[in-house]
Amino acid sequence: MGIIVPAIIPTSREDLERKVSQLRGLCEEVQVDIVDGKYARPASWPYATEAAEPSRMLAEGEMLPYAGEIGFEIDLMSADPESVAGVWIELGAKRLTIHAESTRYLSRFLESARTMFGHDAGFASNLLSLGLAIGTETDLSLIDPFIEKIDYVQFMGVRTIGHQGEPFSPGVLSRIAVFRKKYPNTPVQVDGGVTLGNAPALLEAGVSRLVVGSALWKAPDLGAQYRAFDALTEQYGIYG
Repeated sequence: MGIIVPAIIPTSREDLERKVSQLRGLCEEVQVDIVDGKYARPASWPYATEAAEPSRMLAEGEMLPYAGEIGFEIDLMSADPESVAGVWIELGAKRLTIHAESTRYLSRFLESARTMFGHDAGFASNLLSLGLAIGTETDLSLIDPFIEKIDYVQFMGVRTIGHQGEPFSPGVLSRIAVFRKKYPNTPVQVDGGVTLGNAPALLEAGVSRLVVGSALWKAPDLGAQYRAFDALTEQYGIYG
């Protein structure tokens, strides 16, 4: 499992395919941000173009691009995750991140997803990993009732989710420290505002995965920038 996970907010299916192709050979996993334009804005593909496209892909036997080579995590920023999560899992996602405040039926959703697609399905022990994302202002206690039902927690590193380039919120580091003291065995990842400058502090804080967006895509050389991030991780152990 990779420590550095590139993030893609696709504007179209072609944009997703192009960016994933750029990452082949560099990394093992990619996070795709699916933004519905309601829970978060602006909308990304497919909501920005044709919301039914993933269902059509599934009906035609297609998968996410290079799904056999790249492990996909879907960060589902949706006001109705219950109705749309399944199609992304069937398209090849191995990790599914749900935002803790996106649904009133979180417990039911987690049970359903795990039963249908995850460990309880009996197909494979690692068929699907489920995680909860929490915002920079979200009360950490919101996670407590669900900690036994999830595989990881994603701390958002920026206040406004759904787009790339916002600066990192420094208070996230102290929130991670509080969480890790309470739940030392639950893996933590951070998404949003991750840079070469703050990556060492995040890794020292016990973060096991760094989801990196604009710091990679805005770099003059994507490959060189990814390798610079990857080199940092050699100095730190993997937590959780």
